[in-house]
Amino acid sequence: MESVETARYGELINSSRILRFYLEELREVESQGISMLQLIIAPTARAIEQGKQLIPRIRQEFPKFKQQQELLELIETILVYKLPQVSRKEIEAMFSLSDLKQTKVYQEALEEGREEGREEGREEGELAAKLASIPRLLALGLNFEQIAQALELDIEQVRQATQRE
Repeated sequence: MESVETARYGELINSSRILRFYLEELREVESQGISMLQLIIAPTARAIEQGKQLIPRIRQEFPKFKQQQELLELIETILVYKLPQVSRKEIEAMFSLSDLKQTKVYQEALEEGREEGREEGREEGELAAKLASIPRLLALGLNFEQIAQALELDIEQVRQATQRE
């Protein structure tokens, strides 16, 4: 797919200083870089298969663990963005589970999930503590509105908490 707006660069494009390559014409090239580019532009139906074929090649051609992991993360990132409808289990099937757990994308998602869980736990704990203090505040003579304002709750939450008691 070529941009229509080439007039500005016409002289440069027509010179021998620039060579045009079309990924469709480079299907036979065995370069990892070209393979990554082809994965990016591949139709959805082919992207998973291309990813599956690319992974063993990377493991074989890049014996250094760091390089291998970086390239596996790149493939995973491409597939995650390209195929948002693909489940995590399908992506796990493409990578061995140990490889997936070592990727940056997995580690970040895991940490994000843990943080969300901690935050939800804190919020639930705060709410439980507030609700538990309502009977004591009523015993001190505060009304529903005062309690709701002091605890930063809705009046309805205060009423419901007193009905449960």
